[in-house]
Amino acid sequence: MQKTPLIAAVALAALAVGGYAFWSGNQPAEAPASTQIASMNSAQAQTGSTAVDTSGVVEMALGNPDAPVTIVEYSSFTCPHCATFNEGVFRQLKETYIETGQVHFIKREVYFDAYGLWAALVARCGGPERYHGVVEMLYQDQRQWAGSSDGAVVAENLRRIGRRAGMDNEQIDACLSDRDKATALMEVYRANAERYGIRSTPSFVINGRTYGNMSFADFESAIAAATN
Repeated sequence: MQKTPLIAAVALAALAVGGYAFWSGNQPAEAPASTQIASMNSAQAQTGSTAVDTSGVVEMALGNPDAPVTIVEYSSFTCPHCATFNEGVFRQLKETYIETGQVHFIKREVYFDAYGLWAALVARCGGPERYHGVVEMLYQDQRQWAGSSDGAVVAENLRRIGRRAGMDNEQIDACLSDRDKATALMEVYRANAERYGIRSTPSFVINGRTYGNMSFADFESAIAAATN
């Protein structure tokens, strides 16, 4: 299970778009060093919600919005446990509860590293209609696209996934370079992580109660408890 202090995670994500610009060659920039990240204090890392416009951040949801149970998943695209959940338990939840109208399922990204933020920007680039399909590709090919320490390689791997989803390089690069969107996503993540105590992935909030990673049987029990 992937864990990181919240402040360090937000500080790292705050430098991610600049790192992408460096690796992609879109503009001259220096790659952020670990010492830069470590030196950022909480005031720098935490941008207050009053200063950041998060109105454009769309909730990526599946199922009946009027369902009696809402499950919010908090996961990172670079987290192997999240990929395992997506390939296994999530498919059972989707078939048994989401597609039958019993559960409203919302996916929210966690940004533990720059690559995870880049992946989220690509996943959201095609809008809600493409989002869940891109998510499937990101998790299925996680080892391939995220396996390099070379940012240029990772950026091109993500472009390739975006192209498979029907986007072109110009659209993808515009999304990856969108500092305002990245800042808004980070602020939404920060606020939700603090509100619900999200410190590891995957984590879940079921009708307001926070849970760690669970089996399908545990989900069934939690869903039953939430409806009582």
